[in-house]
Amino acid sequence: MISSTVKFLLNDKILEIDSPDPNQTILNYLRSDLKKTGTKEGCAEGGCGACTVVVGELVKGEIKYSSINSCISFVPFLNGKQLLIVEDLISNNGSLHPVQDAMVKFHGSQCGFCTPGFVMSLFSMFKNNKKYETELIKDSISGNLCRCTGYRPIIDAAKSLNKVEKKDVFSKNKRKVIKLLKKINPKNTFINSENKKFFSPKTINDLKSIIKKNPNLNFLAGGTDLSLKVTKERKEISCIVNLKEIKELDFIRINKNYIEVGAATSLIKFENKIKKYYPDFYTILKRYGSVQIRNVGTIGGNIATASPIGDTLPILLSLKADIVIQGLNKRKLLPINNFFTGYRKTKLKKNEFIYSIKIPLFKKNIFKAFKISKRFDDDISSICGSFNFEINNNKIKKVYIAYGGMAAVPKRAKACEEILKNKPLKISTFIKAKDYLDKDFEPISDMRASKEYRLEVAKNLLIKCFVEINTKKLTRVI
Repeated sequence: MISSTVKFLLNDKILEIDSPDPNQTILNYLRSDLKKTGTKEGCAEGGCGACTVVVGELVKGEIKYSSINSCISFVPFLNGKQLLIVEDLISNNGSLHPVQDAMVKFHGSQCGFCTPGFVMSLFSMFKNNKKYETELIKDSISGNLCRCTGYRPIIDAAKSLNKVEKKDVFSKNKRKVIKLLKKINPKNTFINSENKKFFSPKTINDLKSIIKKNPNLNFLAGGTDLSLKVTKERKEISCIVNLKEIKELDFIRINKNYIEVGAATSLIKFENKIKKYYPDFYTILKRYGSVQIRNVGTIGGNIATASPIGDTLPILLSLKADIVIQGLNKRKLLPINNFFTGYRKTKLKKNEFIYSIKIPLFKKNIFKAFKISKRFDDDISSICGSFNFEINNNKIKKVYIAYGGMAAVPKRAKACEEILKNKPLKISTFIKAKDYLDKDFEPISDMRASKEYRLEVAKNLLIKCFVEINTKKLTRVI
């Protein structure tokens, strides 16, 4: 059964929007249609957090709360979910939610513009965790920028939540909300409004049927990049196909040889699994974007976007990952090293989409990855370097090196690799090899870095990698 209606919970009531504009953001809907102006617009690209709202979803019978950027999320995303905004946190008798109360007591607000976003990020943290330690707090608000207070009073406010009662009005209403979410039970969605189409299929077979009939479509696997066509370029997207509701594309399978990740699996779900096998991959993901971004962004979307500064891409290249590509009739396996053909271009053909990514487990190898960006958290890379070494008896047997931000595509440093192969693990080996990066890359200058800076830093990252391997110590800036 197909529906053109978006149904979601707001203030513990089912709200229905018939045939909404598929390009309207949740932020604009809140502010323009509902006149709920607590949620603010700052950057319109998911970078400042002023627009943060929280969505609740049923996961194994419980409500999972996720902070998201409403400025880059389209209204149909709300289908089947609970929407929580800053106005909802104050109880009917006027008393503040514990998060709001803590922000007041610890003077976490000055001009107030960013405050609703901070409150909602901390609210999501409050609901999903029992203890609030510094690392968790900083990660939870890494996507929220404040220009007035600095962050100390906000962090102090968050720490104080360890001493308050964890049950709030949302805990008391949980059974009612679960019942209402089950009642919504979203169906396949097809919206045709203002000459724009939005599809949200539930199965791969449904997706294939849509692909056959709509050749000029745009896949939405998270939307952290696609939505910017609307919010920054001021363009319209005529046909969107949402992959996030297809459960067959949302999985993580682990065996002794590899991890297979479904294309629609969120980055935040993936990061918690990959940490055990590749800690540096986990570290890069924590800096890939804010919690708001990682809650909706997907590894499949990052690959398909094919940005030369996509943070997962050089890592996947150095780990020799394979992409499982789904066509209308069959699947095929393609090494990621052969996937990128040019700036934001791939070997994906019409009627094809990414099904999953297979990441080999190099259990005896040494893996390192480094991200360089102007801002430590929630910033686009100037350079991202990834290094995968097989070393036996202090000799480099195999090596896979890849960089992002150094070319029109994420790329392996094959000339540098050849110099390192079968050489002793010595500083002189790496000093010689780093100069071969000049043969591998001809970077450009842009707003993030000059070409000279990029080459120099790429060489330094190779030396840094050697130092960490040789000393068995991390040389990191925390």
